[in-house]
Amino acid sequence: MTIDKAVMAFAGTMVLVSLGLSLRVSSWQLLLTAFVELNLLQASFTGFCPMARVLRRFGVRAGCAFN
Repeated sequence: MTIDKAVMAFAGTMVLVSLGLSLRVSSWQLLLTAFVELNLLQASFTGFCPMARVLRRFGVRAGCAFN
């Protein structure tokens, strides 16, 4: 698995967890969804993704987007 795929999988998982928590716990959990989505949006423009840096340190091989 490359960093690109891992970032997308992690982001998708966090959005689903946040949506589930908002249904069960509190609608404030949707702020997590907004944070994840805003981070994905800024990463598409700047190329900087904190999760990609963490994955790189764990030795996950680079993909096309986050070199």
